[in-house]
Formats: sequence, C-alpha cells, structure tokens
Amino acid sequence: MSGLEWLEALSYVVTIVGLPLAIGVYVHDRRREQQTDEEEIFLRLSDEYADFMRLVIDNADLHLLSPGQKGVLSEEQQERKHALFAILVSLFERAYVLVYEDDMSRQQARLWRSWADYMHEWCAREDFRTALPALLHGEDPDFVATIERIAASVAHRP
Repeated sequence: MSGLEWLEALSYVVTIVGLPLAIGVYVHDRRREQQTDEEEIFLRLSDEYADFMRLVIDNADLHLLSPGQKGVLSEEQQERKHALFAILVSLFERAYVLVYEDDMSRQQARLWRSWADYMHEWCAREDFRTALPALLHGEDPDFVATIERIAASVAHRP
C-alpha cells in the first residue's frame, strides 16, 4: 500500500468515525447548554420572587403573609395591595411564558411545578382571586386560562 492509499484509508476512517463522533459531541453540548439556560432562567425568576416576598414583608400591614387575618384596609393600603398583586401576576406570567411548555421534559416539568405551587398558594387566597380578573387584562391568553383554571380549582376546596 502506498502512502496515498494510506491517506485515503485514513480519510475514510475519519469520515466514518470522526464525523458521527463530532455530531454526537455537538448534540450533547447543545443539550447541556439548553439545560444550563433553563436553570439560569429559573434562578432569575426565583430571585424575582424573593424580591417580591421582600416587598410583602416590607408591607406587613397588608397581611399578605397571614390571609386569615381580617381587618379593614385603608384606601392607600388597598392600592398597595393591588399593586403587589399586579407585580405577582406579572411575575407569574413571565414564569409561565419562560418555563411552561405543553410537552415538557422532566427537568422543565420540575422547574414548572415550583411555579404552579406558588400560583396555587396565592390563588387559594380569596382576596387574590377577587383581584385576578382586573389584573389579567392584556396578559398572555394561555397564561390567563392556566391561572383561571388554578383559581377555580382552589376556590372549591374547603
């Protein structure tokens, strides 16, 4: 076998082995990047929710952490409460748009369940459910359907 034949044989080996290997490595790296991107989105959203909870704590007089506590709120307190609910709905919509998909991977479903839990928790509050219709104007229609379904499901629970 001449040197030229050896080079030709090696080029076939590279084509047969190397190209599929390179494609496999590329696909694996893309999946890992996608998972990292999803986790980064989740972390940013979680940070925003933590910021929202700080606002709730800063406005303790609105009793957002103790929904069972009754009392009459002043007009200014009602406005602040409505503004906080608007921020929360906006955050929920962002989470829905960025995380939810009809056909989710196991990882995506895990990330989404955290947000679904938050939505259930807040929709269990009668004052939040009462404010929802006004807060949902102009929001993503699929998100509106999802949160209305959640609100309806928790409204019927004792």
